Amino acid sequence: MLNYLWSGMIIFAILIAAFSGGMEAITQSALDSSMEAVDLAFKMCGSVAMWTGIMRIAEKSGIIEGLARKMGPVLRFLFPDIPEGHPAQKYIATNMIANVLGLGWAATPPGLKAMEELQKLNKKKDVASHAMCMFMIINISSVQIISINIISYRMQYGSQNPTEIIGPSILATLFSTLVAIIYGKLKYRKE
Repeated sequence: MLNYLWSGMIIFAILIAAFSGGMEAITQSALDSSMEAVDLAFKMCGSVAMWTGIMRIAEKSGIIEGLARKMGPVLRFLFPDIPEGHPAQKYIATNMIANVLGLGWAATPPGLKAMEELQKLNKKKDVASHAMCMFMIINISSVQIISINIISYRMQYGSQNPTEIIGPSILATLFSTLVAIIYGKLKYRKE
């Protein structure tokens, strides 16, 4: 549905530009934006590589394992259906740690592995389990304390104070995650 909406808006904008004589501006804007996107992607490669590497080092050195154990009570509260010591807990913890640091690209692989492990626990293979739904709800709520992504983008675009978003980011994260957890727990209790 969203594809149709975006396609419709793009076609509408092109038609308006064609009839109002603004095709040159649309073409120039499309070319400038695509060049800027490629430039930004190259500039962000260093930041992505560094933080992904740090997450890998943390995983290999046992830091992630230790943090996952410390997160045990929180994980048991959020995911009571997952047996103690199940691999899904480690992957969920890794995903949450990466998300808390604002490293979405580093959070995706453990998130996918967590879903695979949760599917193995799922009794109804064609319907998402409560644990799967809670995991998705928490991920969608944007759990991040330090938005390293956004700070990097702000630095690339010349912000005078790229870290000023940390306060609002923490506030937004606390609110959205709290609402997500309450919603997930209410749905779990209802069923």
